Amino acid sequence: MVYRVFYDSVLRHLPPEAAHRGAFWLIRAAAQVPGAAWAGRRALGSRDPVLRVRALGLDFPGPLGLAAGFDKDGEGVLGLAALGFSFVEVGTVTARPQPGNPRPRMFRFPDERALVNRMGFNNHGAAALAARLRALRAQPGAKPVIGVNIGKSKAVPEEEAVADYKASARVVADVADYVVVNVSSPNTPGLRNLQAVGKLRPIMTAVRDALDEASPRRRVPLLVKIAPDLADEDIDAVADMALELGLDGIIATNTTISRDGLADSAAVADAGPGGLSGAPLKQRSLAVLARLHDRTGKRLVLIAAGGIETAADAEARLAAGATLLQAYTAFIYQGPFWPHRVQRDLAARLRSGKMH
Repeated sequence: MVYRVFYDSVLRHLPPEAAHRGAFWLIRAAAQVPGAAWAGRRALGSRDPVLRVRALGLDFPGPLGLAAGFDKDGEGVLGLAALGFSFVEVGTVTARPQPGNPRPRMFRFPDERALVNRMGFNNHGAAALAARLRALRAQPGAKPVIGVNIGKSKAVPEEEAVADYKASARVVADVADYVVVNVSSPNTPGLRNLQAVGKLRPIMTAVRDALDEASPRRRVPLLVKIAPDLADEDIDAVADMALELGLDGIIATNTTISRDGLADSAAVADAGPGGLSGAPLKQRSLAVLARLHDRTGKRLVLIAAGGIETAADAEARLAAGATLLQAYTAFIYQGPFWPHRVQRDLAARLRSGKMH
């Protein structure tokens, strides 16, 4: 309730990217207070045994994590975990540092609980991220599960994408609990072309080889993140390829280029191109998840992302075949205690279901 008042009176009147930077600064600053990150994880983190998940060879205290895009450079992992996220996926990071697309590049649709962004993989580069995570892991104390999401550098032509992804994978292999190949953002020209299985297979094979070479003592789990806009036959093709190559999982889904569910056509026109996230994506992301599960069964870890706002949404994703969940937009709109609240309510729903 307090956050709602703060959002309505302050944050929503700031440009979205400025509001994001301000809120993220507060999260990072709070985590720097001695003992604060530990206390936050103890108070807000998932501690109910019914929520525990064993997946990707890793132990998760709960199924809900933060999707890539919020913490692109791994600067606030401890603070974000202290708010109740059971894991944090950082990135998208690229082999080369890049500023991203010109501003403005993030747009709110509060009535629809949605965002449109065309950030364009703004990040400090894979090497800077790896150095930061290495320093974090050297600190005393427990760390959350940290995934690293890698994308193609904008300056790299499509025919050099394999080498570019491989370079990023090699750099982050020793600091990532798992790695995600992002070929589904709509904000890097030509990137989504790489979802075609003929182009995706050599990328995933090269990334797998790079991870194995750079981390010979520990197999780093590898996943791919796909768009909700793929045709059903392309979803099936990606699923079949993932099984063929022995990938560990698929994240379903990234943002959409559709504007279905946005009522204000003038605001849509003003926002321009970019990826839509939030509530309007709910049904399509669930449908893609269910299709992947029908195709792969329990042979892959499926991470559901897109339109998860409530414990009921989370439970529906788990029932449709997800092992883990990710969110971003609902966190923006509902505030810092949202991840704790969703996992607490999810635990109650799961226990209620088990009792019937």
